[in-house]
Amino acid sequence: MATTAAKDPMSIRVVSRRLVKASDASIQPHVLSLSNLDLYVSDSQIGTLCVYPNAGGGGGFSPRIPTLFEALLPSLLNYLYPFAGRLVTNPSSGLPELHCHNQGAELVVGEVGVALGSLNYGSAKDSLKKMVLPFPKDVLLSVQVLSFACGGFSVMWWINHLVGDGHVGATIVNTWSRLVRTGEIDGGPLNHDRWVFRPRSPPWYRDSVAAIFTTYDERRLPNALTADASLVDRLYYVEASDIAALRDKAASTTGAKRRPTRVEALSAYLWKALADVVAASPRSAPKEHCRMGWWVSARRRLTAPKLAAVMPNYLGNVTTYTLGDAPAVEVTRKPLAEVAAMVRDAITSVDYDELVQEMVDLVEVHKAEGLMEATLIGVGAPTLNQSVMTTFPHDADFGFGQATMAMPVVSADSVRFCASFLSVMARPGGDGSWLVSAYIWPQLAAALESDGIFKPLTAEYLGLTLTLTQQEQDM
Repeated sequence: MATTAAKDPMSIRVVSRRLVKASDASIQPHVLSLSNLDLYVSDSQIGTLCVYPNAGGGGGFSPRIPTLFEALLPSLLNYLYPFAGRLVTNPSSGLPELHCHNQGAELVVGEVGVALGSLNYGSAKDSLKKMVLPFPKDVLLSVQVLSFACGGFSVMWWINHLVGDGHVGATIVNTWSRLVRTGEIDGGPLNHDRWVFRPRSPPWYRDSVAAIFTTYDERRLPNALTADASLVDRLYYVEASDIAALRDKAASTTGAKRRPTRVEALSAYLWKALADVVAASPRSAPKEHCRMGWWVSARRRLTAPKLAAVMPNYLGNVTTYTLGDAPAVEVTRKPLAEVAAMVRDAITSVDYDELVQEMVDLVEVHKAEGLMEATLIGVGAPTLNQSVMTTFPHDADFGFGQATMAMPVVSADSVRFCASFLSVMARPGGDGSWLVSAYIWPQLAAALESDGIFKPLTAEYLGLTLTLTQQEQDM
């Protein structure tokens, strides 16, 4: 029976909800332990939302789309077998583990009675977060297909963060697209075994690494109203030409030793914008610091032979965290090239083999409590955290054209911090532009928007048509 999520013009009418299992009966049920890098990220729900302007060619939603998911998801789950399992707490250790017994991934098909072009894409809560439905915490994959009144549709690929990071999310989307277009999966066998990240005996880590993290304690987090009032949620796009201009500006400034990467140039720009806001605050101390934090995928940075050999096909979390810290006045006065060099140093001077091992050891000591980045609580120097996912772009074309947008979404119950953070994704199609999901201070949002580089995302930019339903016309 079809159900409606809520009484709202954007209400999702759920047409069907079912479990889809892997079809390969030869795969034996098994249990997978999680690595300490998995446990570090907590059991929040994360996903990638792909939006498609029009699927029917003639203005309607193609009924082939739900049929494709029903027919081919079993083959995808043969390749991604743990995602058909469940997250279960081990009664002896009290820690989560993966029971890979082919219990099934969730497939939801729904309808929305508004046009994609009618949504406010400048705000995630008014657009992306209205296109998703909650799913049980123990389910490892929820695929949600929604059709809209304009003939366009969205596909949400939800996973539990304990099973994988942004690289894993991109792997799922890309593998699905290849499977539907070619009928084959050509990525090679995946490695789900977490044995590669073992703690030392005894565990050991530097004080400087321990200082980056803190034990997770809800009593130390800001209350919901404080968090809600402190930060604003925004969606932006950054043109390829603006990124190129930032690189040129940084490269041409006195002191530049080499041309910065696109990530370094944009991060330097953001750090200077943050420093300007901090330095201008009437509550800022004369020597107030400001920090930039980066969640860095260590997959391509690990050099130990045993690790490097398995990383290309490893399906699990390999995310690390690193910080850059400097007085706000100093960052404000420095030319863009010098700040870009500070960014480069903060990211590339790290021995990732050692950092990963120390993080594994640190989690081992604090397994019972859980860990989080200390900057996220919102005390100390103002920190802008970034997750830059442009190194694993999404191929979201599974036969109905490339998605106009592929953006990360985080479950609302996991966002209760007072530090700013943003996620950067490459726009599907490879035109060089970036899409940015930002949860930032209002002062920083105003500064970014005044410069013209961070442009509020619009339906027009995404090529989404506004086809009003009769219900919308009568409102």
